[in-house]
Amino acid sequence: MILVTGGAGFIGANFVLDWLAAHNEPVVNLDALTYAGNLENLTSLQGDARHVFVRGDITDRTCVDGLLATHRPRAIVHFAAESHVDRSILGPEAFLRTNIHGTFVLLEAARQYWSGLQGAEREAFRFLHVSTDEVYGSLDATAPAFTETHPYEPNSPYSASKAASDHLVRAWHHTYGLPVLTTNCSNNYGPFQFPEKLIPLVITRALRGEPLPVYGDGLNVRDWLYVGDHCTAIRRVLEGGRLGETYNIGGWNEKTNIDIVRGICRLLDEMRPDPAGPRERLITFVKDRPGHDRRYAIDARKVADELGWRPAETFETGIRRTVRWYLDHAAWVEGVTSGRYQDWVRNNYADREGKA
Repeated sequence: MILVTGGAGFIGANFVLDWLAAHNEPVVNLDALTYAGNLENLTSLQGDARHVFVRGDITDRTCVDGLLATHRPRAIVHFAAESHVDRSILGPEAFLRTNIHGTFVLLEAARQYWSGLQGAEREAFRFLHVSTDEVYGSLDATAPAFTETHPYEPNSPYSASKAASDHLVRAWHHTYGLPVLTTNCSNNYGPFQFPEKLIPLVITRALRGEPLPVYGDGLNVRDWLYVGDHCTAIRRVLEGGRLGETYNIGGWNEKTNIDIVRGICRLLDEMRPDPAGPRERLITFVKDRPGHDRRYAIDARKVADELGWRPAETFETGIRRTVRWYLDHAAWVEGVTSGRYQDWVRNNYADREGKA
Protein backbone atom coordinates (compact mmCIF):
# COMPACT_ATOMS: atom_id res chain seq x y z
CA MET A 1 0.00 0.00 0.00
CA ILE A 2 1.19 3.50 -0.81
CA LEU A 3 -0.36 6.81 0.25
CA VAL A 4 -0.64 9.46 -2.48
CA THR A 5 -1.52 13.05 -1.58
CA GLY A 6 -3.20 15.21 -4.19
CA GLY A 7 -4.11 12.17 -6.23
CA ALA A 8 -7.21 13.74 -7.82
CA GLY A 9 -5.23 16.60 -9.34
CA PHE A 10 -3.51 16.66 -12.70
CA ILE A 11 -0.16 14.96 -12.04
CA GLY A 12 -1.40 13.02 -9.03
CA ALA A 13 -4.33 11.48 -10.90
CA ASN A 14 -2.10 10.49 -13.80
CA PHE A 15 0.30 8.91 -11.32
CA VAL A 16 -2.48 6.92 -9.60
CA LEU A 17 -3.83 5.70 -12.93
CA ASP A 18 -0.37 4.75 -14.20
CA TRP A 19 0.54 3.10 -10.89
CA LEU A 20 -2.51 0.86 -10.87
CA ALA A 21 -2.00 0.03 -14.54
CA ALA A 22 1.52 -1.17 -13.74
CA HIS A 23 1.11 -2.54 -10.17
CA ASN A 24 -1.39 -4.47 -8.11
CA GLU A 25 -0.22 -2.61 -5.02
CA PRO A 26 -3.16 -0.58 -3.65
CA VAL A 27 -3.24 3.22 -3.36
CA VAL A 28 -4.81 5.34 -0.64
CA ASN A 29 -5.55 8.65 -2.33
CA LEU A 30 -5.88 11.73 -0.07
CA ASP A 31 -7.17 14.88 -1.79
CA ALA A 32 -9.02 17.93 -0.50
CA LEU A 33 -10.84 18.36 -3.84
CA THR A 34 -10.13 22.04 -4.20
CA TYR A 35 -10.87 23.64 -7.59
CA ALA A 36 -8.17 21.60 -9.41
CA GLY A 37 -8.93 18.27 -7.73
CA ASN A 38 -11.47 16.36 -9.75
CA LEU A 39 -12.83 12.89 -9.07
CA GLU A 40 -13.80 12.66 -12.74
CA ASN A 41 -10.09 12.20 -13.40
CA LEU A 42 -10.43 8.82 -11.65
CA THR A 43 -13.72 7.53 -13.01
CA SER A 44 -11.98 4.54 -14.61
CA LEU A 45 -11.12 3.31 -11.10
CA GLN A 46 -14.72 3.17 -9.84
CA GLY A 47 -15.24 -0.21 -8.22
CA ASP A 48 -11.51 -0.97 -8.15
CA ALA A 49 -10.72 -2.20 -4.64
CA ARG A 50 -7.07 -1.24 -5.10
CA HIS A 51 -8.01 2.46 -5.01
CA VAL A 52 -9.18 3.95 -1.70
CA PHE A 53 -10.15 7.60 -2.00
CA VAL A 54 -10.29 9.82 1.09
CA ARG A 55 -11.38 13.43 0.93
CA GLY A 56 -9.20 15.30 3.37
CA ASP A 57 -6.66 18.06 3.81
CA ILE A 58 -2.93 17.47 4.31
CA THR A 59 -2.96 20.18 6.97
CA ASP A 60 -5.33 18.02 9.08
CA ARG A 61 -2.97 16.06 11.32
CA THR A 62 -5.74 13.91 12.77
CA CYS A 63 -6.79 12.83 9.29
CA VAL A 64 -3.23 12.03 8.20
CA ASP A 65 -2.43 10.14 11.40
CA GLY A 66 -5.60 8.10 11.02
CA LEU A 67 -4.77 7.11 7.45
CA LEU A 68 -1.25 6.05 8.39
CA ALA A 69 -2.46 4.01 11.35
CA THR A 70 -5.26 2.34 9.41
CA HIS A 71 -3.55 1.59 6.10
CA ARG A 72 0.12 1.35 7.12
CA PRO A 73 1.59 2.45 3.77
CA ARG A 74 5.14 1.58 2.81
CA ALA A 75 5.54 4.99 1.12
CA ILE A 76 4.04 8.45 0.89
CA VAL A 77 4.13 10.13 -2.52
CA HIS A 78 3.40 13.80 -1.91
CA PHE A 79 1.86 15.69 -4.86
CA ALA A 80 -0.66 17.84 -2.99
CA ALA A 81 0.10 21.51 -3.63
CA GLU A 82 -1.23 24.80 -4.84
CA SER A 83 0.64 25.10 -8.10
CA HIS A 84 -0.34 28.03 -10.31
CA VAL A 85 1.93 31.08 -10.32
CA ASP A 86 -0.81 33.52 -11.35
CA ARG A 87 -3.06 32.35 -8.52
CA SER A 88 -0.17 32.71 -6.07
CA ILE A 89 0.25 36.34 -7.14
CA LEU A 90 -3.45 37.06 -6.63
CA GLY A 91 -3.72 35.14 -3.34
CA PRO A 92 -0.48 33.84 -1.79
CA GLU A 93 -1.87 32.76 1.59
CA ALA A 94 -3.34 29.49 0.32
CA PHE A 95 0.06 28.58 -1.13
CA LEU A 96 1.81 29.07 2.18
CA ARG A 97 -0.86 27.07 3.98
CA THR A 98 -0.86 24.06 1.68
CA ASN A 99 2.68 23.96 0.36
CA ILE A 100 4.55 24.86 3.54
CA HIS A 101 2.30 24.04 6.49
CA GLY A 102 0.75 21.05 4.74
CA THR A 103 4.17 19.57 3.98
CA PHE A 104 5.22 20.17 7.59
CA VAL A 105 2.16 18.31 8.88
CA LEU A 106 2.84 15.39 6.54
CA LEU A 107 6.49 15.24 7.54
CA GLU A 108 5.68 15.19 11.24
CA ALA A 109 2.99 12.54 10.78
CA ALA A 110 5.35 10.47 8.64
CA ARG A 111 8.14 10.83 11.18
CA GLN A 112 5.95 9.58 14.02
CA TYR A 113 4.64 6.71 11.90
CA TRP A 114 8.09 5.70 10.62
CA SER A 115 9.55 5.86 14.13
CA GLY A 116 7.06 3.20 15.19
CA LEU A 117 7.96 0.79 12.40
CA GLN A 118 10.32 -2.11 12.98
CA GLY A 119 12.80 -4.10 10.93
CA ALA A 120 12.15 -4.46 7.21
CA GLU A 121 9.09 -2.18 7.30
CA ARG A 122 11.17 0.64 8.73
CA GLU A 123 13.97 0.07 6.23
CA ALA A 124 11.59 0.05 3.27
CA PHE A 125 9.61 3.19 4.11
CA ARG A 126 9.98 6.23 1.84
CA PHE A 127 8.64 9.80 1.74
CA LEU A 128 8.81 11.11 -1.83
CA HIS A 129 8.26 14.84 -2.21
CA VAL A 130 7.28 16.10 -5.68
CA SER A 131 8.49 19.63 -6.38
CA THR A 132 9.24 21.99 -9.26
CA ASP A 133 12.11 23.49 -11.23
CA GLU A 134 10.73 26.93 -10.40
CA VAL A 135 12.53 26.86 -7.04
CA TYR A 136 15.76 27.50 -8.95
CA GLY A 137 14.65 30.84 -10.35
CA SER A 138 15.28 32.11 -13.87
CA LEU A 139 18.03 31.36 -16.41
CA ASP A 140 19.63 33.57 -19.02
CA ALA A 141 19.28 32.43 -22.61
CA THR A 142 22.75 30.84 -22.74
CA ALA A 143 23.07 29.62 -19.15
CA PRO A 144 23.46 25.90 -18.43
CA ALA A 145 20.32 24.03 -17.44
CA PHE A 146 19.39 23.57 -13.78
CA THR A 147 21.22 20.77 -12.00
CA GLU A 148 20.38 19.44 -8.55
CA THR A 149 23.09 21.68 -7.03
CA HIS A 150 21.80 24.92 -8.55
CA PRO A 151 21.12 27.51 -5.81
CA TYR A 152 17.51 28.22 -4.91
CA GLU A 153 16.29 31.60 -6.19
CA PRO A 154 12.46 31.48 -6.18
CA ASN A 155 10.79 34.51 -7.70
CA SER A 156 7.05 34.01 -7.10
CA PRO A 157 4.94 33.23 -4.04
CA TYR A 158 4.32 29.78 -5.56
CA SER A 159 7.98 28.94 -6.13
CA ALA A 160 8.96 30.40 -2.75
CA SER A 161 6.41 28.17 -1.01
CA LYS A 162 7.69 25.10 -2.87
CA ALA A 163 11.29 26.03 -2.07
CA ALA A 164 10.34 26.21 1.60
CA SER A 165 8.73 22.77 1.41
CA ASP A 166 11.87 21.35 -0.24
CA HIS A 167 13.96 22.74 2.61
CA LEU A 168 11.66 21.20 5.19
CA VAL A 169 11.97 17.78 3.53
CA ARG A 170 15.74 18.08 3.48
CA ALA A 171 15.82 19.15 7.14
CA TRP A 172 13.61 16.26 8.29
CA HIS A 173 16.04 13.86 6.63
CA HIS A 174 19.21 15.40 8.04
CA THR A 175 17.82 16.11 11.51
CA TYR A 176 15.56 13.13 12.12
CA GLY A 177 16.76 10.58 9.57
CA LEU A 178 13.39 10.39 7.80
CA PRO A 179 14.00 8.47 4.54
CA VAL A 180 13.08 11.10 1.98
CA LEU A 181 13.43 11.61 -1.76
CA THR A 182 12.76 14.84 -3.68
CA THR A 183 12.02 15.36 -7.36
CA ASN A 184 12.03 18.71 -9.14
CA CYS A 185 10.20 18.58 -12.45
CA SER A 186 9.84 20.88 -15.43
CA ASN A 187 6.50 22.02 -16.88
CA ASN A 188 4.11 19.09 -17.22
CA TYR A 189 1.40 18.72 -19.84
CA GLY A 190 -1.01 15.98 -20.83
CA PRO A 191 -4.48 14.58 -20.00
CA PHE A 192 -6.54 15.97 -17.11
CA GLN A 193 -4.60 19.23 -16.76
CA PHE A 194 -6.82 22.00 -15.41
CA PRO A 195 -7.23 24.72 -18.08
CA GLU A 196 -5.52 27.49 -16.16
CA LYS A 197 -2.11 26.28 -17.41
CA LEU A 198 -0.83 27.34 -20.82
CA ILE A 199 -1.39 24.27 -22.97
CA PRO A 200 -4.97 23.34 -21.95
CA LEU A 201 -5.87 27.02 -21.74
CA VAL A 202 -4.86 27.50 -25.37
CA ILE A 203 -6.58 24.32 -26.52
CA THR A 204 -9.90 25.08 -24.84
CA ARG A 205 -10.00 28.76 -25.78
CA ALA A 206 -8.96 28.10 -29.38
CA LEU A 207 -11.74 25.56 -29.78
CA ARG A 208 -14.23 28.23 -28.67
CA GLY A 209 -12.74 30.87 -30.96
CA GLU A 210 -11.67 33.01 -27.99
CA PRO A 211 -8.53 35.18 -27.76
CA LEU A 212 -5.37 33.27 -26.86
CA PRO A 213 -3.55 35.40 -24.26
CA VAL A 214 0.25 35.32 -24.47
CA TYR A 215 2.19 37.13 -21.77
CA GLY A 216 4.66 39.83 -22.82
CA ASP A 217 6.59 39.03 -26.00
CA GLY A 218 5.90 35.29 -25.76
CA LEU A 219 9.60 34.43 -25.66
CA ASN A 220 9.69 32.99 -22.14
CA VAL A 221 11.20 29.51 -22.36
CA ARG A 222 10.10 26.38 -20.52
CA ASP A 223 11.21 22.76 -20.61
CA TRP A 224 8.16 20.59 -21.31
CA LEU A 225 7.62 17.12 -19.81
CA TYR A 226 4.79 14.80 -20.79
CA VAL A 227 2.97 13.80 -17.61
CA GLY A 228 3.19 10.07 -18.34
CA ASP A 229 6.97 10.35 -18.52
CA HIS A 230 6.98 12.23 -15.23
CA CYS A 231 4.98 9.44 -13.58
CA THR A 232 7.43 6.83 -14.84
CA ALA A 233 10.33 8.84 -13.46
CA ILE A 234 8.69 9.13 -10.03
CA ARG A 235 8.21 5.38 -9.92
CA ARG A 236 11.90 4.88 -10.71
CA VAL A 237 12.98 7.33 -8.01
CA LEU A 238 10.69 5.63 -5.50
CA GLU A 239 12.13 2.24 -6.44
CA GLY A 240 15.83 3.07 -6.53
CA GLY A 241 16.58 6.65 -5.53
CA ARG A 242 19.27 7.29 -2.94
CA LEU A 243 17.90 8.51 0.37
CA GLY A 244 18.12 12.24 0.94
CA GLU A 245 18.85 12.90 -2.74
CA THR A 246 17.15 15.24 -5.20
CA TYR A 247 16.45 14.22 -8.80
CA ASN A 248 15.63 16.73 -11.52
CA ILE A 249 13.10 15.41 -14.04
CA GLY A 250 12.78 17.13 -17.40
CA GLY A 251 11.75 16.44 -20.95
CA TRP A 252 14.77 17.90 -22.78
CA ASN A 253 12.24 20.07 -24.64
CA GLU A 254 12.90 23.80 -24.35
CA LYS A 255 10.24 25.82 -26.15
CA THR A 256 9.13 29.45 -26.12
CA ASN A 257 5.55 30.13 -25.10
CA ILE A 258 4.71 31.62 -28.47
CA ASP A 259 6.03 28.52 -30.27
CA ILE A 260 3.84 26.36 -28.02
CA VAL A 261 0.76 28.44 -28.81
CA ARG A 262 1.41 28.46 -32.55
CA GLY A 263 2.07 24.72 -32.57
CA ILE A 264 -1.23 24.01 -30.81
CA CYS A 265 -3.05 26.23 -33.30
CA ARG A 266 -1.57 24.26 -36.18
CA LEU A 267 -2.52 20.91 -34.63
CA LEU A 268 -6.08 22.06 -34.01
CA ASP A 269 -6.32 23.39 -37.56
CA GLU A 270 -5.26 19.94 -38.75
CA MET A 271 -7.44 17.87 -36.42
CA ARG A 272 -10.52 20.11 -36.27
CA PRO A 273 -10.44 22.91 -38.87
CA ASP A 274 -12.17 26.18 -38.03
CA PRO A 275 -14.34 27.57 -40.85
CA ALA A 276 -13.33 31.06 -39.69
CA GLY A 277 -9.71 30.39 -40.61
CA PRO A 278 -6.35 29.49 -39.01
CA ARG A 279 -6.43 29.83 -35.24
CA GLU A 280 -3.22 31.84 -35.05
CA ARG A 281 -5.52 34.80 -35.75
CA LEU A 282 -6.69 34.45 -32.12
CA ILE A 283 -3.24 35.08 -30.56
CA THR A 284 -3.35 38.18 -28.36
CA PHE A 285 -0.27 39.54 -26.61
CA VAL A 286 -1.19 40.77 -23.11
CA LYS A 287 0.51 42.55 -20.25
CA ASP A 288 3.18 40.34 -18.67
CA ARG A 289 2.66 38.97 -15.20
CA PRO A 290 4.77 40.35 -12.33
CA GLY A 291 8.16 38.67 -11.83
CA HIS A 292 7.76 36.42 -14.88
CA ASP A 293 10.81 34.11 -15.04
CA ARG A 294 12.43 34.22 -18.46
CA ARG A 295 13.70 30.68 -18.86
CA TYR A 296 13.67 27.30 -17.12
CA ALA A 297 15.70 24.32 -18.30
CA ILE A 298 16.28 20.98 -16.57
CA ASP A 299 19.45 18.91 -16.73
CA ALA A 300 18.05 15.41 -16.16
CA ARG A 301 21.32 13.49 -16.48
CA LYS A 302 21.41 12.41 -12.83
CA VAL A 303 18.13 10.47 -12.97
CA ALA A 304 19.20 9.04 -16.34
CA ASP A 305 22.65 7.96 -15.16
CA GLU A 306 21.64 6.60 -11.76
CA LEU A 307 18.20 5.16 -12.47
CA GLY A 308 18.11 4.65 -16.22
CA TRP A 309 15.11 6.93 -16.80
CA ARG A 310 14.62 8.90 -19.99
CA PRO A 311 11.43 10.42 -21.40
CA ALA A 312 9.62 8.22 -23.90
CA GLU A 313 7.76 11.11 -25.56
CA THR A 314 9.23 13.86 -27.68
CA PHE A 315 7.38 17.14 -27.46
CA GLU A 316 5.95 16.53 -30.92
CA THR A 317 4.47 13.15 -29.97
CA GLY A 318 3.36 14.29 -26.53
CA ILE A 319 1.59 17.45 -27.65
CA ARG A 320 -0.22 15.57 -30.42
CA ARG A 321 -1.47 13.02 -27.87
CA THR A 322 -2.51 15.85 -25.55
CA VAL A 323 -4.47 17.82 -28.15
CA ARG A 324 -6.20 14.63 -29.27
CA TRP A 325 -7.14 13.83 -25.64
CA TYR A 326 -8.80 17.23 -25.16
CA LEU A 327 -10.67 16.87 -28.43
CA ASP A 328 -11.92 13.44 -27.37
CA HIS A 329 -12.95 14.53 -23.84
CA ALA A 330 -15.20 17.52 -24.43
CA ALA A 331 -17.48 16.56 -21.53
CA TRP A 332 -14.56 16.63 -19.08
CA VAL A 333 -13.48 20.02 -20.39
CA GLU A 334 -17.00 21.41 -20.06
CA GLY A 335 -17.21 20.15 -16.50
CA VAL A 336 -14.08 21.97 -15.36
CA THR A 337 -14.45 25.18 -17.38
CA SER A 338 -17.59 26.47 -15.72
CA GLY A 339 -18.41 28.38 -12.55
CA ARG A 340 -15.45 29.37 -10.42
CA TYR A 341 -12.98 28.65 -13.19
CA GLN A 342 -14.60 31.29 -15.38
CA ASP A 343 -14.52 33.72 -12.45
CA TRP A 344 -10.78 33.15 -12.15
CA VAL A 345 -10.21 33.68 -15.87
CA ARG A 346 -12.07 37.00 -15.70
CA ASN A 347 -10.18 38.15 -12.60
CA ASN A 348 -6.76 37.14 -13.90
CA TYR A 349 -7.03 38.64 -17.37
CA ALA A 350 -9.29 41.63 -16.64
CA ASP A 351 -6.43 44.15 -16.67
CA ARG A 352 -4.27 42.35 -19.24
CA GLU A 353 -6.34 42.08 -22.40
CA GLY A 354 -4.76 44.02 -25.22
CA LYS A 355 -1.80 45.20 -23.10
CA ALA A 356 1.52 43.90 -24.34
